[in-house]
Amino acid sequence: MKVTSKQLRKMWLDFYKERGHVDIGAVSLIGDGTTGVMFNVAGMQPLMPYLLGQKHPKGTRLCNVQGCVRTVDIDSVGDESHCTFFEMMGNWSLGDYFKKEKTAWSFELLTKVFGFDKEKLCTTVFAGNKNVEKDDEIVGYLLDAGMKKENIYFLKENWWDLPGTVNTPCGPDNEWFYPRHDKPCSATCDATCECGRWVEIGNDVYMQYKVKEDGSVEPLKNKNVDTGFGFERNLMYLNGLNDVYQTDLFAEVIAFIERQVGKEYGSNEEETKAMRIIADHIRTAVMLIGDVNGILPSNVGAGYILRRLIRRALRYAKFLGLAKEQLTDVAKIYINNVYNEAYPLLVEKQEYICEELLKEATKFDRTLEQGTREFNKLVGNLAKFAPDVKTISGDKAFRLFDTFGFPLELTEEMANEQGFSVDKEGFKRAFEAHQEKSKGVAKGEFKSGLQDDGVMTTKYHTATHLLNAALKIVVGPQCHQMGSNITAERLRFDFPCDHKMTSEELARVENLVNDWIKQGIAVNKEEMPKTKAVEIGAEAQFIERYPDVVSVYTIGNVSKEICTGPHVANTNELGHFKIAKEEASSSGVRRIKAILD
Repeated sequence: MKVTSKQLRKMWLDFYKERGHVDIGAVSLIGDGTTGVMFNVAGMQPLMPYLLGQKHPKGTRLCNVQGCVRTVDIDSVGDESHCTFFEMMGNWSLGDYFKKEKTAWSFELLTKVFGFDKEKLCTTVFAGNKNVEKDDEIVGYLLDAGMKKENIYFLKENWWDLPGTVNTPCGPDNEWFYPRHDKPCSATCDATCECGRWVEIGNDVYMQYKVKEDGSVEPLKNKNVDTGFGFERNLMYLNGLNDVYQTDLFAEVIAFIERQVGKEYGSNEEETKAMRIIADHIRTAVMLIGDVNGILPSNVGAGYILRRLIRRALRYAKFLGLAKEQLTDVAKIYINNVYNEAYPLLVEKQEYICEELLKEATKFDRTLEQGTREFNKLVGNLAKFAPDVKTISGDKAFRLFDTFGFPLELTEEMANEQGFSVDKEGFKRAFEAHQEKSKGVAKGEFKSGLQDDGVMTTKYHTATHLLNAALKIVVGPQCHQMGSNITAERLRFDFPCDHKMTSEELARVENLVNDWIKQGIAVNKEEMPKTKAVEIGAEAQFIERYPDVVSVYTIGNVSKEICTGPHVANTNELGHFKIAKEEASSSGVRRIKAILD
């Protein structure tokens, strides 16, 4: 059968609404800090409190299509199946119906609504472990629903829990599989085979037990059902495709790119990969910027992931010959034609989304050109003068970063494409040496760029946090500390900026800092795990250099940074802030020197 993405969305929701479920809609893609991840990575994740027993305001039968973002496979995007943004079709029973009803509904949906061939449809069920016997109960329900007995497989892996936790729900699950094609790899090729022929299209989890402290389980008072079916994957199979980028979610974007660059999708491996990366990364960027809790590109946390996606899309756009301005045309296709009904907020924020997308692409455009030229020169010299060397040294990689603003991960990706690796440890050492030098740290000196820990250097150190925050407002959120040096007489602060700051910009920075000083804002310090610091948005460059437990300094709503140096207790201790000089430090990096009167 041929199904559009809008039809599939409606089919799923209508099916469960007809069975008493309430469509609870999609929540923000951005993690709220309670689940331990930056983004929502599964449809059930926002519902965890209710699966753990809290009453849901909309009842016990719920359904939705929830957007998710997973970025662990960014480097894999470019093949026919990987995406960073995807949607999960879900439905839940919170202590209401259980295995009998859910099994019958899943089979009915797959075979009668979606049209999957019941002769080919397979499922795996729980084979048992030391705590719980194999799930013969669900086998009976599957047979009653119409499943062929020979298409049911027992696996020990069909068990869902939250590793390392106690007093949390757990239970068996059954996963639904369908073959990509009718060419088995062997006579024993079935749904448990790992040859790639069989693909999971959905999963029903039955949360009927609770994990006890001794590792055993006990029955839950309220038994829950948690269902997740991949939207893109099901759309692909319903349309008889093996490439998610050929579904209508991406088809118009791919066609637009083809027309603009005069290249045909599928005719050249590298060009096809580039089209997929642009299509995926811009889609995810649109969703993250246009989210109800939308974010912007930055150098920390979720904002850095967004920045990396946009910059990677720009790199492949340039490879194809697609202008950076045309990335906003790609964005508009998603906003107006693909997701206008499911995510109406995107339409409201269209101008803002496109403006921020183009702003980030423009900032990185020159850096990409200069860095690419330098990278090609570096690789060319290695091939000419040291053909046996297949590793780019840490010093060379750091020079690309420090002089040309080239991110390490981009150097790694380009190096891998040409058969090279990058000495990441050497890069780290070069960066640390640069930090030591820029901070003026020598024997007897103190951390965080301070010459000593006296009263004035402590004041200047706090002032750098305010300066950093002001620059983010005046110059842009991409501003961050690239180096600092603090004495008892002045502070020096390096930050990324592609232009000489105007007198108006400098005056605005001064005014912001002095306003915060006058407000008398408390400076609070909190010790916490590094992972938590990242989750709450604390700024830090090269987070891997910090220990597992860090100090986070918060100045009201103005600044939140991981830091190692001393600070004043209140901004009113700082006096009057004045910029003494603004100048170039290196390519794309400006330097401010300031004093406190």
